[in-house]
Amino acid sequence: MSAFDTLPLVIEPAELASRLDAPELILVDLTSTARYTAGHLPGARFVDPKRTQLGQPPAPGLLPAQADLEALFAELGHRDEAVYVVYDDEGGGWAGRFIWLLDVIGHAHYHYLDGGLHAWLEADLPLSQEQPAAASGTLQLTLHEAPTATRSYLQSRLGASDLAIWDARGPLEYSGEKALTARAGHIPGAVNFEWTAGMDPSRALRMRQDLPAMLTALGITPDKEVITHCQTHHRSGFTYLVAKALGYPRVKAYAGSWGEWGNHPDTPIER
Repeated sequence: MSAFDTLPLVIEPAELASRLDAPELILVDLTSTARYTAGHLPGARFVDPKRTQLGQPPAPGLLPAQADLEALFAELGHRDEAVYVVYDDEGGGWAGRFIWLLDVIGHAHYHYLDGGLHAWLEADLPLSQEQPAAASGTLQLTLHEAPTATRSYLQSRLGASDLAIWDARGPLEYSGEKALTARAGHIPGAVNFEWTAGMDPSRALRMRQDLPAMLTALGITPDKEVITHCQTHHRSGFTYLVAKALGYPRVKAYAGSWGEWGNHPDTPIER
């Protein structure tokens, strides 16, 4: 039995602080090299957020190569019994994307530290500058398609009554007034709810407590398949995490995101 078995997906700093010595814990920091070096949660292993993405145009948000994922998780000491706790310093974008990666590799034992580094500091909990050594050895992973919506899959689902497309970009990107790709606008039927609107600045960037009502008002409801995206599936890492945390049973990330959709010549676009 794990020390984390009784906890929900989203946990509080005190719940993590009392479990930092659990042998099954792999604590992942997704801030920045400078922030991690200055001080991080005790025992945390740094993952450069860039390593969670393919990083190649026109769709840098696509899944990294399998060999790169295997190298990353080998360094973290991945094992079947591991329980991951992930955090960042921006409210959950990179942490949520890492949780999507865990879903892709079929590893279901994970938690998100609500508010991340900000909540930890607000609770006056200690930081460390000690950096755990990378684990050694090699790893073979099986990648699963279910957590991800491809462009062709999303295009095939357009107009379905049980589909909610959650666009986590800013309003000007959604309207097409701000263009970051060859073509601007949004996916037909998509609903715009910008990612930071789901965070509570008065509670150290924790998830807003009224998110269920806000999403219901937008038609992003648990009875639908929710496909979320942004420009590179970074901001939508947070919205993917939110839907999972609220218990939505059918959640996918469109990893290609607008970088792929807006640069493709044949995708339908609304403005």
